[in-house]
Amino acid sequence: MHLNIHSKQPGFEVLMIELPSKMTAKQTKFNRFFFGNKYPDKQIPIQSYYYKNKKLFFNGYESENGDNFQELVGFDYSSAPRIIMKKYYLGTDKFGRDVLSRIILGSRISFFIGFVAVFISLTIGMTLGSIAGYYGGKIDLIIMWFINVTWSIPTLLLVIAITLALGKGFWQVFIAVGLTMWVEVARVVRGEVLKIKELQYITAAKTLGFNDFRIISKHIIPNIVAPIIVISAANFAAAILIESGLSFLGIGAQPPICTWGGMVKSNFNDIILGRPHLALIPGICIMMLVMSFMFIGNAVRDVMDVRN
Repeated sequence: MHLNIHSKQPGFEVLMIELPSKMTAKQTKFNRFFFGNKYPDKQIPIQSYYYKNKKLFFNGYESENGDNFQELVGFDYSSAPRIIMKKYYLGTDKFGRDVLSRIILGSRISFFIGFVAVFISLTIGMTLGSIAGYYGGKIDLIIMWFINVTWSIPTLLLVIAITLALGKGFWQVFIAVGLTMWVEVARVVRGEVLKIKELQYITAAKTLGFNDFRIISKHIIPNIVAPIIVISAANFAAAILIESGLSFLGIGAQPPICTWGGMVKSNFNDIILGRPHLALIPGICIMMLVMSFMFIGNAVRDVMDVRN
């Protein structure tokens, strides 16, 4: 974060002094991946610099006087500071942060929440759907009543309610999104199980004395993979949209975690201030990622359709 180079246009270049951090922290790979290095190297934007008596003097970028050089103090010159020309391909935001870096960092949340939401929805939906379709009767009526009640509640409203109940946070958003997307999976699985359980090979499996768990897991589920894959791709895209909406509303993943929805929210006012790219770029990334998974789902559906 460098406030003195805030709101720069794409392609902006500046000299940077990189000072290695003297502090280290024990972090797991997972923690480092999502939350970054706890003690990153320090960067100082400058206009120019020179060495004198083995000491570095630099003119800060915010300096109005071009001759206002200052000495770099508090640095161990046993290792020379690294001076680089840094280019901001998508410019900087109002806090001087690299927009391209934040786009890349935000993609981690979008992909991860898609996978978590699909995993939770498949676990709950396949379990309830297969039980309802296989056993039928009162069990089917109870599960379908629960599914219909959940289905009748607007998805975004239900996610907001679960998020507020669990509290704002990183994992709470993932769980909230996943708990609202299992209904479609359950309905599809139930319908497919109702058709397959009447086939002859299922009757033969029952005659051979196979238990219900083996019949469902070994003989029914493997034969309904195609529609499950299609709906999983759709749920992946929907999860990304829901998370972006939550972040835009301020109840998604909280700062300093970077999300595309949060970027749109924080830079929304820049649309009328001559910097529309700050809000449009993350919005376009959301659109392209969602469209790509919808196309993947449609392609898988066409490939696995026996009528083609």
